Amino acid sequence: MQKTTNLNRLLCVLCLIAVSITAQLNAQIVIGAPNLGFSQACASSTFNSYSATFVFSPASALGDTNQFIIEMSNEEGDFTDPTIVFTSQPNVFTTSPATINFSLPSTTSGEAYKIRVKSTAPAATSSRSAAFAAYYKIQDSPFSINNLVETGAFCSGGSYLLTIDNPGSGENDSPLNYPSLTYNWFKETGPTTSVFVAEGNTLNVTQEGTYFVKTNYGTCTSSSFSNRVSISEAVSGEASASITSSLGSPFCPDQGMTTLSTISGLGYQWFKDGVAIPDAIEQTYQTDASGLFAVQVDLGSCQASGAIDLVSESFEGSLNVSEVNEIEEGESLEVTVSTTAQNPTYVWYFNDTLIPGATSDTYTASAFGAYSVLVSQSAGCVATNTFPFEITEAMDPFPEVANIPNLISPNGDGINDTWVIPLQYVDGTDTEVMIMDNRGKIVLQTKAYLNNWPEDQLDLNSINQVYYYILTTPDNKTKKGSITLVK
Repeated sequence: MQKTTNLNRLLCVLCLIAVSITAQLNAQIVIGAPNLGFSQACASSTFNSYSATFVFSPASALGDTNQFIIEMSNEEGDFTDPTIVFTSQPNVFTTSPATINFSLPSTTSGEAYKIRVKSTAPAATSSRSAAFAAYYKIQDSPFSINNLVETGAFCSGGSYLLTIDNPGSGENDSPLNYPSLTYNWFKETGPTTSVFVAEGNTLNVTQEGTYFVKTNYGTCTSSSFSNRVSISEAVSGEASASITSSLGSPFCPDQGMTTLSTISGLGYQWFKDGVAIPDAIEQTYQTDASGLFAVQVDLGSCQASGAIDLVSESFEGSLNVSEVNEIEEGESLEVTVSTTAQNPTYVWYFNDTLIPGATSDTYTASAFGAYSVLVSQSAGCVATNTFPFEITEAMDPFPEVANIPNLISPNGDGINDTWVIPLQYVDGTDTEVMIMDNRGKIVLQTKAYLNNWPEDQLDLNSINQVYYYILTTPDNKTKKGSITLVK
């Protein structure tokens, strides 16, 4: 009797296990094809969120550990090696329908992507969604080709190579910095129309026309496109070569040098105001000057030339006084600066120290020392220029001296350089001054002596030279003596 009871219990346990296994085998769900919440996905760093809605049944069949997964195909709709773009947390989506948001990988690029939904408990897979275009716009700003030169030319029977600039000038964000990108070249057919020409990083042009390139983002609109370049054929042996200035024209020299660029060729020679610039033989030339700049480009079997009237918005100015000025103690000098600057402002300095309140175009200076005026152009191109000058004490040509000197050193050091005699013998006293060399040759004879002999540097040898003087007053009194000139 005991054996029968135990056997019955074993049979009951086996039945329960069988029922449980059968229930698990029969627990399955059906997931419908996902409906897209978008017509195409054009993602970027500022937007990358897309939704899909799907239904599943029965909801009661979902296990507590279930996760929903969204897989994305390759650009041709193939799921051989799908990309997981979303995985939910366990037991989050428990009612149907469910809407899930997901993001695109940065390598997404194609016109026929599809997605599907999978569950994990129980395991099930939906059918595929409708195909959609999807691109991640990793670069989405205008970029430059041909160094922003608007034209190009090729010799008859030849070609012209257009390239995407890398890195380009200024803040150009070259798409070549992103290796995954591809490009489509176009030729304009009208003011707003164009035709596809070729794919690739470069374009070899053999027909005249206006060309540009766009990053290949398919049907997604994008700002990743280049400037236009007009290409011509030199049928007469001479073509046009346009020149562009990186800072424009006019430009502000305070921004630095502007770069002049021309079309590509085999050789170059730049000119300024009709004169060839030495060693200016590259495709670009830098300058901060105004002038008529031209270039001659060797295209092989023909030539191209172009010119640009470059204007630097630097201003000119001048002072009404010399660089070095002499005044006597107690005198003053009125200094005025003239300038072509727009809305100029003025700041004056004395010995590199700001002069308070000196802010007009005129300043009256009376102290001996170094001065300067800083002129700033506050309208248009902001620029500054400094104009220096100096005031020194004037030498008195007729100082008070008691005796007639017999020794001078005309070496240009400003000390004892000329023969200075007492006031009763100089200009205005009608005294005749005669100076002779040691051979008796008269080197100076005047009744208006200005204390300025010798005015010119004498040819002094290593031996001190001796001269002789005779001073004859109006009443015929004389003074005689010698003058020794030392080095």
